[in-house]
Amino acid sequence: MSTRLPGVLRQLRWAQQPPAPRAPQGCRPGIAARRPFPPWGSIQVPCRAGSSGGGSAGEGLLGQRRLQELPSGSSGRAGGKAPLKPDAMVREIIQNSKEVLSLLQKGSPAFKPVLAVVQAGDDNWMQEINQNLAEEAGLNITHVCLPPNSSEDEIIDEILKLNGDARIHGLALQLSLSSFSNKILNALKPDKDVDGVTDVNLGKLVRGDAHECFVSPTARAVIELLEKSDFIIDGKKVLVVGAHGPLEAALQCLFQRKGAMTMTCPWKTPQLQSKLNEAEIVVIGSPKPDEIPLSWIQPGTTILNCSHNFLSGKHEYDVQFNGLTVEDDVGLLAAALRIQNVVNSGRRWLREQQYRRWKLRSLKLQPLSPVPSDIEISRGQTPKAVDVLAKEIGLLADEIEIYGQSKAKVRLSLLERLKDQADGKYILVAGITPTPLGEGKSTVTVGLVQALTAHLHVNSFACLRQPSQGPTFGVKGGAAGGGYAQVIPMEEFNLHLTGDIHAITAANNLLAAAIDARILHESTQTHKALFNRLVPLVNGVREFSGIQLSRLKKLGINKTDPSTLTEEEMTRFARLDIDPSTITWQRVLDTNDRFLRKITIGQAKTEKGFFRQAQFDIAVASEIMAVLALTDGLEDMKNRLGRMVVASDKKGQPVTADDLGVTGALAVLMKDAIKPTLMQTLEGTPVFVHAGPFANIAHGNSSVLADKIALKLVGGEGFVVTEAGFGADIGMEKFFNIKCRASGLVPNVVVLVATVRALKMHGGGPSVAAGIPLKKEYTEEPAHGHIWHVVPGVAANEMKCCHESPASSSLTYTFKAVDGVFHKQLLFF
Repeated sequence: MSTRLPGVLRQLRWAQQPPAPRAPQGCRPGIAARRPFPPWGSIQVPCRAGSSGGGSAGEGLLGQRRLQELPSGSSGRAGGKAPLKPDAMVREIIQNSKEVLSLLQKGSPAFKPVLAVVQAGDDNWMQEINQNLAEEAGLNITHVCLPPNSSEDEIIDEILKLNGDARIHGLALQLSLSSFSNKILNALKPDKDVDGVTDVNLGKLVRGDAHECFVSPTARAVIELLEKSDFIIDGKKVLVVGAHGPLEAALQCLFQRKGAMTMTCPWKTPQLQSKLNEAEIVVIGSPKPDEIPLSWIQPGTTILNCSHNFLSGKHEYDVQFNGLTVEDDVGLLAAALRIQNVVNSGRRWLREQQYRRWKLRSLKLQPLSPVPSDIEISRGQTPKAVDVLAKEIGLLADEIEIYGQSKAKVRLSLLERLKDQADGKYILVAGITPTPLGEGKSTVTVGLVQALTAHLHVNSFACLRQPSQGPTFGVKGGAAGGGYAQVIPMEEFNLHLTGDIHAITAANNLLAAAIDARILHESTQTHKALFNRLVPLVNGVREFSGIQLSRLKKLGINKTDPSTLTEEEMTRFARLDIDPSTITWQRVLDTNDRFLRKITIGQAKTEKGFFRQAQFDIAVASEIMAVLALTDGLEDMKNRLGRMVVASDKKGQPVTADDLGVTGALAVLMKDAIKPTLMQTLEGTPVFVHAGPFANIAHGNSSVLADKIALKLVGGEGFVVTEAGFGADIGMEKFFNIKCRASGLVPNVVVLVATVRALKMHGGGPSVAAGIPLKKEYTEEPAHGHIWHVVPGVAANEMKCCHESPASSSLTYTFKAVDGVFHKQLLFF
């Protein structure tokens, strides 16, 4: 590295005297010894006298490079234009990177790429250069410092952590040559491999797809220095000596693409002297052994020294002697090109966050006649691996938690990442009042997204409720859709899924147990003993928990020290005085068990005669399910859980989960259930399955979170199709009146599903019951116009009298709030 470096840095507006010795930014304290950074002005560069050619000591100093003006035939330099100086090249690259980053930040102000350097050792010389270049370009940089003797597995563990960190856009290694292995190099995520050392990036380079990969900054610096100096590479003989692995491969590939005849060899090869004699360009990839005389290199040869390898951390300074052209600026230029790679990596990442059409591979359907049963159709299709589907729709690896091969939880951090992305179009599927057999809302929902994505190649997402095992094992059956419009695998969709309903069951029953336990303890203990159990001594000290301080505030007691409470205040705090006859919180089970509808609890001797009548409800009837469906985050869910009223006290005041002190426990049990589950349709399009409240006892819609995440993923030109349960008179009304108010979302259009069967039954036809064959009124149609073999049409007339009626005006007004022209749209299915 040249002694001109301080001057170059000053021209780039860096301070010549940085703060006194400091650890590298981001280094983990206590892991490895550190060597303080020398101030730029104090860097002393050793010199080496030339071994031949009679160069003076001054000419041998690092940085006193002399570019010989040799004839075109000998040096290969084109005439007529002054070559661009290397320090100007560095300045230009950093300035261009800074301008690109500024443009990116106009659209995303919070965006700032980060370069992470994994270092094993205490050699910090290159860290200062990386730090200053990054700061000038507007990047952040972090160093992970490991001990010099770190094992391969320890280094890989650090790499994998950084691979999964969405804040990191570039990842470089600063290790000793002995620490390198293919396993370590290929542990790097290719998208973050800004040094171009992974097999993926090298393979793309060799294949000719350099625009799709990262190329070694050191190899690029060699080519750039030659080309910017107007050196003609085409037809020259190039020898790459002492380079290893990725650097050797990248240099050879780049020189060959420029038309050079390239040779590579190690320092200790028998033919080294003859190869050095015939080479017109020599690229040094590692320190030259002392036993190799410089006289083996012919006068007029251009030498480029890459031996200060950023990956090795060793310093081998450039040397010149009479008759040779030595380029000594490879290292600094390579550092600048690495910064450029980080900016390009950040730009790619940012582009991926913006709207784009998914490159989604659809699964091919093979319809059969007659149509098989739903379960046969489901089992006849092989779903894509869920991680493949997640990648296709723009999810990052650290944003999913995989459950088996076909299901994955999606983390809520996605909403923060895509907060600036425009939402897609919001479609609600609702149905007329159904028959007991169901009218196919789920089937229409799934079929609609299959048509949009698999056939029209438009981003679309279906959002469905998770079915309860009660109806699934009853006559109604599952809720995965039907025919060739299903969510697959059907069995996993209908049974257990990722355990959300089981988590609700556990949380609900924990709260139920807390209610009865509190009543028992209050009836058998004094207020002082009860207070001491609620606020126990820990290491000789009593302290209120956060939730207990909230209860004190609710009671109007503004004290934080338990020892300062009066007898009356201790009694008010410790006793809830729940009236058992007012308890509304029941235990739940996700199975139809009629013999648990009315039970007597507390008949064991340990309950000391405290027994009461209780009951079990179906799990999805729990208020916790309604909370899950309406929440917009963990904190909001915790607050909603705490406000749930479970009973009244003997004064008629409501008792909440917060009063019982179990809110935190409920939230912990629900910490995974809050994440939507990703599945797929028969044609491989994405589906979110999340929450499943019934519409007759709750609001009957899938979760707000699933809808919001899906709207971000599809982008501004995509569609999210969500379903309102039961009929329009329950599910759709509650969608508008409850879910939309909670979410702030407004659908762009409503798809109303109607069937002839339902229209007939509600128009006075025979009753329809599950498990009983349909009457002929539903299976036969009068001939009428069919005897003339003419296809009938359907006309929908908007009568003036009806349009002006109060009911019609109200209906029209309601849908105008959804879409200004909806009253002129009518959809039939």
